[in-house]
Amino acid sequence: MSNHDAVPDPLSFAKKMWGGMGFSLPNMVTPTLDVDEIEKKVKDLKAVESWLKMNLSMLQMTIQGLEMQCVTLNAVRAMGQMATSYSTGAAAAAGGDNQGTALIAGTGNEALKQAALWPLTLLQQMQEQMQKAAAAAAQASEARDDAAKP
Repeated sequence: MSNHDAVPDPLSFAKKMWGGMGFSLPNMVTPTLDVDEIEKKVKDLKAVESWLKMNLSMLQMTIQGLEMQCVTLNAVRAMGQMATSYSTGAAAAAGGDNQGTALIAGTGNEALKQAALWPLTLLQQMQEQMQKAAAAAAQASEARDDAAKP
C-alpha cells in the first residue's frame, strides 16, 4: 500500500502545533461528533455573547453620559467666564462712570443671567400652565355639578 492510499488526518497539523507547546486544547482543536455537546456549546457561547453585548451597551451608555456631563460642565464654565469677562470689560469700558457701568454691565450680565436661568424659567412656565389647567378642570367640574343639580 502506498502513502496516497492512506487517509490523512485533517487535524495532524494542529495536533503537532499544540503538542509541541506542552499543552493541548482539546475543546478548541479536536472537533466532537456528538450533536448534543455541540448544541450545548453553541447555547453557552450565545449566552456569553448576549452577556458581552449587554455589557458593551452599558459601557457605551456610560461613556455617552460622561461625555454629556463633560460638555455640560464646560458650557457652565464658559458661561461663568463670559459673565466675568462682561462685568470686568463693562467696568473698564465705562472708565469709572457709574451710570455707564450699570448700563453696559446690565445688558451683558442680564442676558447671561437669563441664559443661565432658562431651566428655572421653563419649570416656572410649566407650573403656571399646570395650575391654569387644574383651575380650568376644577371650573368645568363645578359647572357640570351645578348643571346636574335640579
